[in-house]
Amino acid sequence: MHTLGDMAKALNRPAVVLSGIQNRFEIPAFKGAGYSDAYVAFLRTVVFLRTLGIAEDRILRLWHFEKKLLQLLHVDSTGSKTWFLDSCGAITRRDRRLLLSNYDIGIAVPSKALQLGLNFAKDLPELFGGPEMGEDALRVLNEYITLHATIRADVAAELPNLRETAKWAARLP
Repeated sequence: MHTLGDMAKALNRPAVVLSGIQNRFEIPAFKGAGYSDAYVAFLRTVVFLRTLGIAEDRILRLWHFEKKLLQLLHVDSTGSKTWFLDSCGAITRRDRRLLLSNYDIGIAVPSKALQLGLNFAKDLPELFGGPEMGEDALRVLNEYITLHATIRADVAAELPNLRETAKWAARLP
């Protein structure tokens, strides 16, 4: 388990920056050494994406899509306060994991289908909000895939600059 100070040191960011991320991403803050390795892995992913020039509003939108998808898939029923972070840091089946939560959705991402034994493509009457309005996992997944592809393209475009920057920085006296 880690403290906020431990995470700040590991991520080379001031604690106030990490606290800001906690607030904006609406992730729980703990006192003392209450932060898991998965929590640190999530923050590391956000820091990496910001370092690559991905705008925080895009990362936040992707985060909201992921959380909504995980709620529609009932991942939030585990009872954990950090249910949306508990898969962060896992390294198996990267092709099936969401970018921020790192949750394994059981299919390759990007994909246009979910096959988890539930009929996510069924349209419901639009009489009420949320799931009652036809908001289903397939629609959220499709929105997620679109934004995910944009972020991946932005990262790919920035990688040559990052490599050259690292070479340049290594030559500094």
